Amino acid sequence: MSLKPLSLVLALVLGTGAAVSIPANAVAGDEVASTKPLDAAAARHLFETYWEENLKRSPIQATFIGDARYNDQLPNFFAADYRKAQRKWRDGWIDKLKSYDPNALDQQNRLSYDLLLAELEQDRAGDAFPDWMLPVSQFQSIPSFVPILGSGRSAQPFVTVKDYDNWLQRAGSVPTLFNTMIDNMREGMKAGVVQPKVIMLKVLPQLAAVPTESADKSMFWQPIANMPKSFPERDRKRLEAAYTKLIDSKLNPAYRKLEAFIRDEYLPACRDSVALSALPNGQAWYAYRVKVMTTTEKTPEEIHQIGLSEVDRIHRDMQELMKQVKFEGSLQDFFAHMTKDGNFEFESEQALLDAYNDYLHDVNKGIPKLFSLLPKAGFEIRPVEAFRAASSAGGSYQGPSQDGKRPGIFYVNTYDLKSRKTWDKESLFLHEAIPGHHFQIALQQELTDLPMFRRFGGETAFAEGWGLYAESLGKELGVYQDPYQYFGRLQAELWRAIRLVVDTGIHAKGWTREQVIQYMKDNSATSDTDAVSETERYIAIAGQALAYKIGELKILELRARAEQALGDQFDPREFHAEVLRDGSVRLDVLEAKIDRWLAKKKPQS
Repeated sequence: MSLKPLSLVLALVLGTGAAVSIPANAVAGDEVASTKPLDAAAARHLFETYWEENLKRSPIQATFIGDARYNDQLPNFFAADYRKAQRKWRDGWIDKLKSYDPNALDQQNRLSYDLLLAELEQDRAGDAFPDWMLPVSQFQSIPSFVPILGSGRSAQPFVTVKDYDNWLQRAGSVPTLFNTMIDNMREGMKAGVVQPKVIMLKVLPQLAAVPTESADKSMFWQPIANMPKSFPERDRKRLEAAYTKLIDSKLNPAYRKLEAFIRDEYLPACRDSVALSALPNGQAWYAYRVKVMTTTEKTPEEIHQIGLSEVDRIHRDMQELMKQVKFEGSLQDFFAHMTKDGNFEFESEQALLDAYNDYLHDVNKGIPKLFSLLPKAGFEIRPVEAFRAASSAGGSYQGPSQDGKRPGIFYVNTYDLKSRKTWDKESLFLHEAIPGHHFQIALQQELTDLPMFRRFGGETAFAEGWGLYAESLGKELGVYQDPYQYFGRLQAELWRAIRLVVDTGIHAKGWTREQVIQYMKDNSATSDTDAVSETERYIAIAGQALAYKIGELKILELRARAEQALGDQFDPREFHAEVLRDGSVRLDVLEAKIDRWLAKKKPQS
């Protein structure tokens, strides 16, 4: 089954944005077999009870929203007993919700009811697909996640002595978790459900980078190196000794054991094929992933054709830009120029980070023209950690804590610095920071009238669609003044259109890894580094890459509808507030919401 809270946290931290969706046939308006009427007060109590039970079962998610009650816990998410108990708990909640008649609820509470019920039923549909047999990849991976959490620079707090003891307890469970992952991969080997060899080759150096010869050289030692000076000397010595023992006798051996298993036993059993559809029941598995990630009923073939059409359109826009900058040659020549010209490279990692920090001031100048609804929480910019940078995306975002005290984080990848182009800066910032993910995610968490499962859950198509839509706002915000920065915006949009082509190409049409890499290089200004890492990302997390363009196209469609309906009365600030004010929802729910808003706003003839 899908472990939504854990996978959602991993997605936010590791830069994939994955989230569980709900089926189209289970959205507001469905009749539910019922016995008891449900009023607003009872509904809110149900939602609160569900959330409290969910956090208790998902302590990592609690940590990431700033709830410290379970900071010492790390359940064995992959154990058969845990999965069985989770299914029983989820199915109990489905039965409980269906025992009520929600028809008397106001619109917002009815939407919450329908979203929760449908989310749980979508999760149950995922039981047919044994993702627990595939617990490790180079993107969504507990082994990559644990060092980030224990670094002292993520959600796990290291402020008090109790905080330090909490991590000792939580991290002490890592070997058990890793052992279960190994057992599950062995089950997968028997069932023919194994990862592609090409992505597991990328996992090995990630694992090898974690253990160190001495504890004080480990990334897990950073909290000790930064231990508050206010701690009593007795606690300081005790914690130093305990962290040394944790690293040397538990964490390092666990990583070495997992690496050895994958290298010596699992890798030889891995497959040469790369498509999810190549696995048992794989076609249905991919169809499920497509529905989850896009929140639509579109088939892989329909999405493939949308991608081809969008690639052609963006190519035409790029050809117009070539005329503007007086570039002579083919589109492919222009791509080569943009990727190879040294003028588009940063001089150093610090120069890259400084450029992104300086750009914040340029964007902020234009925000009041387009946004009236702003988050209270701030954000900061950090480089992607070195141990995972080689196979990470160019940028990613981690949301703030629910109280806003821990800011959001915009991670910028500085690995292979020459491949991080200056023209990529503006569009990437708009997507990951403001007005993209930071606005959407931080605002959603601050919508205190919504149930907690809506504040801290979400749909990938909405979140990533909003991020890509945010990139399109650059000229309205007063940026993209440099035509090469606008090329960066077109390249970023092109990249998301290409994703529609290649993700479906891999998993539904039999494309090879090499075919995908070549398609990317032929049709966009991408480096070899990005083409390889992105291709392997789509192999590892099938369907997730479809969410961006499908979501953006829907938001653009709704904006065009609003502009046509309202004419001179259209205010982008009101439209953006309406899109964001209910948090992340599936795309048909968003469309229905905007249509209701327009019906109230539209001038009467």
